[in-house]
Amino acid sequence: MQITRPNTLTNAPLQYAPKNEIGVVYLFAHVARKKQFRIEEIRPQFPDRIAYRHSGDKEKLVRIEFEYKSSSFKTHGHGPKKCDCIVCWYHDWPDCPLEVIELRKDFHSIPKIWIQPVLKSQWHYLEYKQLNWRLSKRASVGDLLMIYRCRPDKAIRDIYVVTGELSRGKAGWRDGDCFGGSVKCLCRIEAPLFFEDFKSHRVLKTAGFVRRNFQGNLLVSEYWSYIHEMITKRNPSLLKTLKKYDPSKI
Repeated sequence: MQITRPNTLTNAPLQYAPKNEIGVVYLFAHVARKKQFRIEEIRPQFPDRIAYRHSGDKEKLVRIEFEYKSSSFKTHGHGPKKCDCIVCWYHDWPDCPLEVIELRKDFHSIPKIWIQPVLKSQWHYLEYKQLNWRLSKRASVGDLLMIYRCRPDKAIRDIYVVTGELSRGKAGWRDGDCFGGSVKCLCRIEAPLFFEDFKSHRVLKTAGFVRRNFQGNLLVSEYWSYIHEMITKRNPSLLKTLKKYDPSKI
């Protein structure tokens, strides 16, 4: 059986990122005053907590519901008209009608690493340093996004950083909606990583994202140490650029 544990936190009263709503409540107790909240009542029923927040020379009533993920508010069938604010660890509900306080922004957590395939017909967008881009709804500010250029290149040549909060909007390339956010180019990879490099790698060749031929929004954080090594070995000049994302530090 594979044993896992959450990411380590820094400057936090918890050693690791919370795994449930109770952990969220505990962390919020340590930042409530900084966020100008005065707790009036803690309750077993919805909403979880009644508080007042400083607003100018007055205090405003704020009804708070705690969730591990903001989307659980919908899953639990809560009514937004009876609540003012959701406090969560992970905000995965971009079109939420309520204020959301996402606590992982207050405590350092490891950024996620993504690979996303892009068809040749969309490569011209990559000429821009900053752009709005479709993303997984699990992506968050600070994550790395490696762009895999599909045929004929079949290579990773660009690395972006997610810089803006996600929002939900109409997809431009298919019917329906999608999630997106602003991204900024961190670097171009002069000596790119080709699909064949992954297929021949001693570890990565068996990774799910390689077996899937780089299809979909791919979360590859667990393989970042190998990918980082491939990038910097071929492109030593990028060691400084990627210093913040050195596997030994995250």
